[in-house]
Amino acid sequence: MNNSNMYLEIARIVEAGPERIALETGTDGKLRYGELDAEVARYANALCESGLQRGDRVAVQVGKSVQSLLVYLACLRAGLVYLPLNTAYRSAELDYFLRDAEPGLILVEPEQRAAMEALSNASIGAAVMTAGEEGAVSLAQRAAACSNRFSTAISEPGDLAVIIYTSGTTGRSKGAMVTHDNLVSNARALTQEWQFTREDVLLHALPIFHVHGLFVANHCALTTGARLLWHDRFDASDVVRDLARSTVLMGVPTYYVRLLGQRELSRETCGNMRLFISGSAPLLAETHQAFEQRTGHRILERYGMSEAGMITSNPYRGERRAGTVGFPLPGVEVRVVDAADKPVPTGDKGAIQIRGRNVFSGYWRMPEKTREEFTADGWFRTGDIGTFDADGYLSIVGRAKDLIITGGYNVYPKEIEQVIDELPGVLESAVIGVPHADFGEAVTAVVVAAAGAQIDTAATIEALKKKLAAYKVPKSIYVVEALPRNAMGKVQKNVLRERLGQ
Repeated sequence: MNNSNMYLEIARIVEAGPERIALETGTDGKLRYGELDAEVARYANALCESGLQRGDRVAVQVGKSVQSLLVYLACLRAGLVYLPLNTAYRSAELDYFLRDAEPGLILVEPEQRAAMEALSNASIGAAVMTAGEEGAVSLAQRAAACSNRFSTAISEPGDLAVIIYTSGTTGRSKGAMVTHDNLVSNARALTQEWQFTREDVLLHALPIFHVHGLFVANHCALTTGARLLWHDRFDASDVVRDLARSTVLMGVPTYYVRLLGQRELSRETCGNMRLFISGSAPLLAETHQAFEQRTGHRILERYGMSEAGMITSNPYRGERRAGTVGFPLPGVEVRVVDAADKPVPTGDKGAIQIRGRNVFSGYWRMPEKTREEFTADGWFRTGDIGTFDADGYLSIVGRAKDLIITGGYNVYPKEIEQVIDELPGVLESAVIGVPHADFGEAVTAVVVAAAGAQIDTAATIEALKKKLAAYKVPKSIYVVEALPRNAMGKVQKNVLRERLGQ
């Protein structure tokens, strides 16, 4: 029987070169592939000894660290289901995720343990531990006492590996079920397409609670024997300094805007680099051009999503066209269709649908929603609007469902509107994204006051900061007498975008 466990992709690299450096940080030194494998084994043993069984969920809300990477890899290896949670999520958001996913274990930062225990006890009663501190509730301390050997769990291709929550336009988040085969197939396609080798050094400055940093960056490096140069956060000056000893950087458009703000960024500082990749949000053409002029490197844009990992990419060798996301990856099919799910002519706009081994198995505990999002012939409806040009390059020209992408994070207006509408003095609201040079799009709210009420926009923003993750909080709030509506009574967000996006 073939074992499809994603961790085996890394285990093969360990066996071929255990002394090679897998990961390097500015504070913790270097970790060789053999050492990484031993640490992952210890964590896998610690998780299993805590009583977790195959298929149990492990919710993780911790900052970026070597320990958090070890926990992720240990979950894969042990056949557990990894559930990453953005560190910006607040208690109301977390309560939903816990009740929906019912994790068997929750990992948090030490200062969050008491609050998370209270939340867990009020809902599912799951055990809460810390990822790194010492003490009885420290997973790291328990792992240190465990064996450095562990037999990787046998996983079928369709076995669940990760649940990634992606917000829905109705305000209810959906858990995208990502399988071992989804991860394996996408990792192989990307390393082939972007020509990763064991000689690469990937500067990793992304967070690891979403697909870009967790899957794309980690898998490309660790499944090819490359080295991860680990930054716990993005700092433009630190990144520029480390470009000289790196070969690849993955980032969101915001990163490239901020790098251009560094005087030290030049052709000389990028002399060792072979590839800059951008994704998670549209890259402005002027950013693309300015970066090439400064560095001599043309950024490679790609297209992906939580439900499918990476879908398309501009070519490694060949023309990288600004404003496009390139061609379908090996093993991935992409079509642009009309309302009847029929392909439209080249150059016409339509709904983007995808099919392939990379496409997730469905939404956690939402069978009806899963059926709605797949066509009768098995294509997944991405919700994006796009067009193919005559040369086969795909461009994303809009988003159905009014998704906002700010700084690489997905924000769905309905969720924000529901919170705003509950505030005192608010009659109704509409949330849109407007162009922003740094974030790509800025979350912007348009609010109508209730009769006789006055709305203090600064106080409203402060109130929202207590209820929402920071990236979801509107950058600006505008108070209007009424929202524009069409004949059917639907708010015309396109009109608001035209008014405020100038």
